[in-house]
Amino acid sequence: MFRSVARSAAGKHLIRRGYATEPVPARKVAVLGAAGRIGQPLALLMKLNPLVSQLALYDIANTPGVAADVSDVNSRAEVAGYVGEEQLEKALDGCDLVIIPAGCQESLALVNMISNPVNSTVPIAAEVFKKAGTYDEKKLFGVTTLDVVRAKTFYAEKAKIKVADVNVPVVGGHAGITILPLFSQATPKANLAEGDIKVLTKRTQVGGTEVVEAKAGKGSATLYAGAIFADACLKGLNGVPDVVECSFVQSTVTELPFFASKVRLRKNGVEEVLGLSSLSEYEKNGLESLKPELKASIDKGINFANQS
Repeated sequence: MFRSVARSAAGKHLIRRGYATEPVPARKVAVLGAAGRIGQPLALLMKLNPLVSQLALYDIANTPGVAADVSDVNSRAEVAGYVGEEQLEKALDGCDLVIIPAGCQESLALVNMISNPVNSTVPIAAEVFKKAGTYDEKKLFGVTTLDVVRAKTFYAEKAKIKVADVNVPVVGGHAGITILPLFSQATPKANLAEGDIKVLTKRTQVGGTEVVEAKAGKGSATLYAGAIFADACLKGLNGVPDVVECSFVQSTVTELPFFASKVRLRKNGVEEVLGLSSLSEYEKNGLESLKPELKASIDKGINFANQS
């Protein structure tokens, strides 16, 4: 009974937060690492998403049980579970979107990298795909939506406005000081003091660490954000106009080869990587401060991939 109530509540909550509610074209989504702490509830959220018609759940073990559990949900998606390397190709066959909350790098479609450290795993995946001759810079995404979710929440609390009305771009990377929320571009506009902006920025940067520590290292807070970004990708694939989200992608916005900023999503993945617009002096300083650390993480990922 608890499971049914939880599922019902989760579905209603996600619809309120902007989940698509109209079934459209058939879309196959694969979750690689579906038996893990993030993978299992993420599989449930994908099953609840009416844009998904087929859901392939893959892991090295225990996936049939997860698939059987998730299959009970009375929603559109047909669910299948796959186990082991020999079944990976079948799990990926025909996919429109692949979500990776665990340490797998395989690609046929849009790929959402949730597995941390995103600042390094996205460059690793890019190098792996290049070696396989399958790399498409428009189809590889580092999921940084959680930083945006936190920035929106913290900004709304401080400004005393409804969080549902708030938008805050978050750029840079997805760890510590590489996370740079652009509160000067937040909407609705609130005239917060510079001291408040500094506190909110720091809180956004360390939010993930706080959650991991509170959970004694057992998991993180990427679940909901991963589902939201996946939904945005599906909308883009279906041709919904003006789907814009922040993501860590191959970029020329700065001199760094990968960078998180707003991207416009369409049928082929990234339609356009948007620029930073005007930054406050505090944000300009933050941008310059994050670059060395982000570059080091990117280089670490590239070097790791090329040594493997």
